Formats: sequence, structure tokens, C-alpha cells
Amino acid sequence: MDDNQKVEVITDNKDHRTWAMLCHLSSFAGLLIPFGSVIGPLIVWLAKKDEMPLVAEHGRKSLNFQLTMMIAYIISFLLMFVVIGVILLPVIAIFAFIMVVVSAIKANDGKEVDYPLSIEFIK
Repeated sequence: MDDNQKVEVITDNKDHRTWAMLCHLSSFAGLLIPFGSVIGPLIVWLAKKDEMPLVAEHGRKSLNFQLTMMIAYIISFLLMFVVIGVILLPVIAIFAFIMVVVSAIKANDGKEVDYPLSIEFIK
């Protein structure tokens, strides 16, 4: 069995796809908990990465994106003192929200997710 067939077999498992989706949706914990947007995906990724390769991949991508967005939020906050951050901060927040929802839907469908503008911190 080649690598493509292995991936197809893994993505057929509903539990794997559900956990992969939770890697992305757990970032909404940041709405309630400080740094929850990173802590949520990190917990799901650490809990399931060894037993579910699909979750390992989606969790890594979600963490990289959330870390990138955290840096973008910090830069936007600092730019608020120069007024440009007032416009930039909501744009980044809307972009992050849309990308997380789209990625969660793709993960649940068993499709590959690629976040645009994401820095690869975890390889």
C-alpha cells in the first residue's frame, strides 16, 4: 500500500476526522481563556498526535496558524498607537475566524488544510 492509499484509509475514519476538526475549533477557546487559541489546539494535538496521524497533521497546522495570528495580534495592538492597528486588528480577527471555520469543515470532510500566511513554527 503506498502513502496515498494510507491517507485515504485514515481519512475514512469518522473519529479521526472529528478529532482533526476539534484541533481547529478548539482555537475558539481563546474567546474565553487568555491564550486559549493556542492552548486548545495544543491540548488536542498532544492528546491524539501519537495515535491518529491525521490529527497530528491538522493539529500542527492549527498550532502554527494560531501562533502566527498571535504575533499578528501583538503587532496590530502595537500599531494601534499609530492608528493603523485600529483598522488592522478587526481585519486580522475576521480573517482568523473565517480560516478556522473553513479549516474545521475541510478537516471534517477529510480534506487537506493549508492555512495561508501561516509561519511554520512546528515541523
